[in-house]
Amino acid sequence: MPIEQLRDRMAMSEAPSRPVKVLPPRKRRNWLWLVAVVGLGVAGFVAYRRLPALRNSMGTSNKPPRAPAPRGVPVITASARRGDLPIFLDGLGTVTAFNTVTVRARVDGQVVKVGFVEGQLVKAGDVLAEIDARPFQADLDSKLAAEGQAAAQLDLANVTYTRLKGLLPERLASPIEFQTAEATYRQAQAALAAAKANVESSRLNVEWCRITAPISGRIGLRLVDSGNLVHASDPNGIAVIMQLQPIAVIFNLPQDALPEVLKANSTEHPLEARAYSSDLRTLLATGALVAVDNQIDTGTGTARLKAVFENRDDLLFPNQFVNVRLLVDTKKDVVLVPTAAVQRSPQTVFVYVVKADLTAEMRPITPGPTEHGSTMVEKGLEPGEIVVTDGVDKLQPGSLVIPSPADAPTSRAAS
Repeated sequence: MPIEQLRDRMAMSEAPSRPVKVLPPRKRRNWLWLVAVVGLGVAGFVAYRRLPALRNSMGTSNKPPRAPAPRGVPVITASARRGDLPIFLDGLGTVTAFNTVTVRARVDGQVVKVGFVEGQLVKAGDVLAEIDARPFQADLDSKLAAEGQAAAQLDLANVTYTRLKGLLPERLASPIEFQTAEATYRQAQAALAAAKANVESSRLNVEWCRITAPISGRIGLRLVDSGNLVHASDPNGIAVIMQLQPIAVIFNLPQDALPEVLKANSTEHPLEARAYSSDLRTLLATGALVAVDNQIDTGTGTARLKAVFENRDDLLFPNQFVNVRLLVDTKKDVVLVPTAAVQRSPQTVFVYVVKADLTAEMRPITPGPTEHGSTMVEKGLEPGEIVVTDGVDKLQPGSLVIPSPADAPTSRAAS
C-alpha cells in the first residue's frame, strides 16, 4: 500500500464520529450578501409606510399657530342693596360694680360664726357673721333696770307735783314747795328719757352683733375667720360685696366725639351701648348710656362715659376689659355694598361693576361710613348692580369675568 493512502486512513481513524463541514470561502460571502439585501428591503418598506405621516407633519409645521380663545377672570360678586346702616363709636372700657360695700363690724368683740360662702350671691339682710353678744346683752339688761328706776322716780315726782298743785289754790301748800315739786317732776322726766336712750343704744349693740349684708350682690373672699377679735375701727372689714345686677362700664371716647354724643343722648331716650369681648366677636350685654364726665383728660384728649347693663347672664365681671360700641345714629334707606368691593387709588375711590356682557367696569364712587363689613355709597352706584368683592387684583377695565355669587359653595381656589 502506498504511504499516502496509509496516512489518510490513520487520519480518518483519529477524526471524531461527526465531522463538521467547513464551507468554502466563496459560499460564505454569498450568504452575507443575501442578509444585507433582505435588511435593506425591510428598511425601505418601513420608510415608505411612514412617508405620508412625515409629509403631513412637515406640511402643518409651516402653518402659523392659532390664537387661544380669550379666558375670563374668576371673581366673587355681590349685589348693591338698600338698607339701614347703624353708626357706632367705639371705646375701650372697664367693668365696675354698680355699688361696692366693705362689710365691717360696728362693735368690738369675738367672731363666733361666719355665715357665708366665699363668692356666693347674697341678698340684703342676710346674716354674714355673728359676734359674741353676751357682754352687750348684759349691758342692755342693766340699762333696762335703770330705765325702770327712772320710771319709778318719775311716778313719785308726778304724785307729789299733782298733790301740791291741788293744795296751792287753798293755800295749804307754799309756792316754794310747789315749785320744788314741779322741778323734781321735770327732772324725773329727763332722767327717764336718758334711761330710754341708753336702752336703745344697748339694744343696737346687741343687734349689731349680727353682721348683715347691706346690699345684694356677690361677696368676695373672707377676710376674718371665726374666733378672731374684730373692732369697729378695722380698715379691712370682714368681706366686700359688689352689686353685679345691674353693673356699670366706664369707657373713654375722643373729645371730638362728645358733641355728637351729647346731641344724640337724652334722658327720655338714652343712647344704646353694647359691650363686646376683647376680640369684638361676642356680644356680652346691651345697656344704655347714663352719664358723661364733666371734664376731659388733658393727657389723652378723651372723656369718660358711664353705661349701665342689666347683666342678667353674669357675663360682665368687675375689672373686666371690654369693648364698648355706642350707637349714636342710624342711616336710613341707603345704598350698601360689601366693604371688600371698595378699592382705593391715589386718584379716586372705585368699585368694579360687572356689566351685562360680563365685562368689568371701573366705577368711581363717593363712599360713606363703614360698619359691620358694609360701606354706604353716597354717589356712583345704584341698588341691584353687581360689584366684584374678590379677585379685583387681576382685573382691568373691560376684562371678561366669570362671576360667582359670594354665598355660592364654590371657593376661589376651585374657580
